[in-house]
Amino acid sequence: MRVLGVDPGLTRCGLGVVDGGTGRSVACVAVDVVRTPPEAELSVRLMGIADAVEGWLDRYRPDAVAVERVFSQHNVRTAMGTAQAGGVVALGAARRGLPVVFHTPSEVKAAVTGSGRADKAQVTLMVTRLLKMDVAPRPADAADALALAICHLWQEPMRGRLAEAEARAAELARTHRARLAAARRNHTNGRNQSTGAGR
Repeated sequence: MRVLGVDPGLTRCGLGVVDGGTGRSVACVAVDVVRTPPEAELSVRLMGIADAVEGWLDRYRPDAVAVERVFSQHNVRTAMGTAQAGGVVALGAARRGLPVVFHTPSEVKAAVTGSGRADKAQVTLMVTRLLKMDVAPRPADAADALALAICHLWQEPMRGRLAEAEARAAELARTHRARLAAARRNHTNGRNQSTGAGR
């Protein structure tokens, strides 16, 4: 499975493509950071991000896209820009029929470092080790994008198994309810026939 991880942002938008192999093996395919000038109009900046992401989607053809969810930030303006960039990414993926999953920062940190409170340096270090990279990805946005892709690759099988288990449980519940309803109908019909025969 191939995943495009995106650490959205207007000034710097991290992009990382990771292939997942057997078990938990992962390999870096590509990583980069898209930059847009702060003085440019918002629409122009979003278009620049959209063009870059769509180019990556067409070039690397991922099976899924993992985007960092805007969780909580003190700077509302920054949070808005991050959310808008994430929306542009999701739109590009949706146009190609690709699933898009949003992961929280703590979820990603826990997946790659074992701690949801890890700092950026720890995330970068673990991403470099996991992907067996000779040089650590810089800046942190690049490492975060790769971490997002790794997180998704490792969590998706679990999500799939959970969805299958939930579907089986729902089917069993439906079958059980149908059997109970049939038993009640049979009981009622039998009682009505008995009453009719007594008359």
